[in-house]
Amino acid sequence: MASKLSTLVLRQVVSRGHQASRPFSTLAVRSVLVNDRSASLLPGAADQAGWVWFAARLYPARASSTVAAKGVVGEEEGSAASAPAAGGDGKDKKMASYWGIAPSKVAKEDGTEWKWNSFRPWETYSPNLSIDLRKHHPTTNFLDKFAYYTVKAMRVPTDIFFQRRYGCRAMMLETVAAVPGMVAGMLLHCKSLRRFEHSGGWIKTLMEEAENERMHLMTFMEVSQPRWYERALVFTVQGVFFNAYFLLYMISPKLAHRIVGYLEEEAIHSYTEFLKEIDNGNIENVPAPAIAIDYWRLPADSTLRDVVLAVRADEAHHRDVNHFASDIHCQGHQLRETPAPLGYH
Repeated sequence: MASKLSTLVLRQVVSRGHQASRPFSTLAVRSVLVNDRSASLLPGAADQAGWVWFAARLYPARASSTVAAKGVVGEEEGSAASAPAAGGDGKDKKMASYWGIAPSKVAKEDGTEWKWNSFRPWETYSPNLSIDLRKHHPTTNFLDKFAYYTVKAMRVPTDIFFQRRYGCRAMMLETVAAVPGMVAGMLLHCKSLRRFEHSGGWIKTLMEEAENERMHLMTFMEVSQPRWYERALVFTVQGVFFNAYFLLYMISPKLAHRIVGYLEEEAIHSYTEFLKEIDNGNIENVPAPAIAIDYWRLPADSTLRDVVLAVRADEAHHRDVNHFASDIHCQGHQLRETPAPLGYH
């Protein structure tokens, strides 16, 4: 009896598999398992042998699916990546892509290989060190005073925690400073999509600001290694600040940009103190990291002091851009009505 039922199940599988557009598809298998579930409960060697044959027939069908195809591609990629390049020692590994995408090879102006993947040569620039660092937006109304004293209040715990450890202080500052540009650019991007209108270049400007601040962080990571509790503090502060700034920008963009403007003024002050510590010998003026030399197009013999000067100049430009954006809103205009200062580093 068990043998007959097993044979019946196998015949139904074969017949339904041939009728389907995809032999032994998931639909055919589910149908057989639902209609003939009782057959799997019968004992007998013939029944067990039948299900072993069924599983063996099912595996090749699943191997032809998209998931299996990805697995095959992954194996090919793995073998290609693990094989050493022709004439090499195995260190130069190449990635084979199923999608036909090959990593682009970029060279410097002198023909040497560009070793940074996070940014490209055309994204580098020479810092404008002649920018006025003493400019300050006066607090002329309640909104300005609220923004100014909010930033001053935020500085108090920072001074207490980091004191005069300006390397770690700079790293902490940049993890927060890279948030406003990203949040503002994202919200303007969504607004542009909703209203079917251009942004006047402000989306790109704000995203450039966020990327520039992130490159500051990548640079200082080479100079100062954060402790575990400083990393934990970054998680906490960034999480709180991101959500707070997101809500603030939705409520009042002019206040949000004004706060960032005053934050950048405080950043200028912090980096000025950083330079004083270097000049006084309290912080070693080590050679500039290679990433900083390539990003700011600095001379090969540049030092940490040169890097801090470049970063401080960037912060001064971000100060001007955000105060300018706030002024546009305060005058009753939209950002898209005024061309954005693209490439203003």
